[in-house]
Amino acid sequence: MIPQAATFLAYATLLVSASPLALQRRAVTELNEEATKEAQPRDDTATRAFSDVQIKTADGKCLFVDKLSGDFRANLTPIQVAECGATDGQGWDVITAGKHNDQLNSMLIVSTLTQACFNFDPRRAAGNQVNLFSCGGRAAGEGLVTDSQLFAVDSGAGPSTFQPNNEKGKCFAVKGKVVDIADCNADDKAQSFAFGGKPAAVGGGNGGGNGADIGAQQPAPTTTAAAVATSAPAVAQPAASSTSAAGNGQQGNISAANPTTPVSVSRAGGTLNPTAAAEANAFDATATRAFTKVAIQAPNGQCLSVDPTAGDFRQNLIPVAVAACDKASPNQQFDIISKGKHNDGKDGAMLIVSSLTNGCVSTDGRRADGDTVTLFSCGGRAAGEGLTNTGQLVKVFGDSFLWSPVNDAATCVVPGTQGRLVTAACKEDNSETYKIVA
Repeated sequence: MIPQAATFLAYATLLVSASPLALQRRAVTELNEEATKEAQPRDDTATRAFSDVQIKTADGKCLFVDKLSGDFRANLTPIQVAECGATDGQGWDVITAGKHNDQLNSMLIVSTLTQACFNFDPRRAAGNQVNLFSCGGRAAGEGLVTDSQLFAVDSGAGPSTFQPNNEKGKCFAVKGKVVDIADCNADDKAQSFAFGGKPAAVGGGNGGGNGADIGAQQPAPTTTAAAVATSAPAVAQPAASSTSAAGNGQQGNISAANPTTPVSVSRAGGTLNPTAAAEANAFDATATRAFTKVAIQAPNGQCLSVDPTAGDFRQNLIPVAVAACDKASPNQQFDIISKGKHNDGKDGAMLIVSSLTNGCVSTDGRRADGDTVTLFSCGGRAAGEGLTNTGQLVKVFGDSFLWSPVNDAATCVVPGTQGRLVTAACKEDNSETYKIVA
């Protein structure tokens, strides 16, 4: 007679060979709290480009993690897809430098709930290669940096793809109700993701992950989560450091000419790369310009002004300051574009473009409070490859307009307390009306 235990083992072996996903995507009824805290500690030294934001799919759903869908340490949890706001675990941090990321222009995607990282492991069974795992790639949390968790930074405002550094040509893709891996295909909407707003609290809420206190990480006043500035090394990234976010780009002697040689800049890179800047901010000779080289007067009577050296190495992320009006100053001259390469004209709206740098005034509520309005490459992609981005479009009628971006009617652009433009909830009064001065 065959022993009962032997029969059970044989049956279990059959299950493993026939259906690896059934056992590898295991779930637990509870976590081992001590082991989980050890495996998934929050990196308080990290530079976070975004904190506790949603990641949205092309069809408007949100990525989430169920902390009990993996093992006892919250490793090997699948990245799942659900209606936004329907589940806990829809918050994500984007880390551009820290204990588990020492690579320039790379990012970690970290669950705010569990503190585990997006991970791609091609050694695992097909269909089970994408999951969340302890940052650094070691199950108990002792790992440092692994390429399987690093993704190229895309600092544009449009949709992103997630291409793991350990497998070029492969991209994360939505397959059913989970995220899996596929050959990269620019036309595949399943591979397109966008960082969105702050998740709504559901049930137990997203929390700070293993008891971490993130109370200081306040979102911008519009809707989305703020970046968190730390002392970690600066890298080329979408969010600003605390120093650059606080200023208005108007300190000292401001250049009235657009630099064509390497000069010091205030943000990522430290030195202007004129070639990269020219590619990112190319003049659109095909555009229809309603106005050329006009001043824009803010509600407080001052005029918009830009310093071409106050951004990054590509002249992106330049603060849009307000200063005493000087119509002759190139820093205060703007073109208003009604149609062109970066304005498809579908919304009947305009681009407001610096005549000096060719960068577009851009709103991005995901950025740090006080740093949500900047000059950015028209089209919303850092290197200039973008087409139309609704965060850069505003409806202009005649010579005055209420400055509210097409993609967020509840948000308005207003002069902030630091002498630069910021976003805030619309009041529908004269505090948000701008005048074009030809």
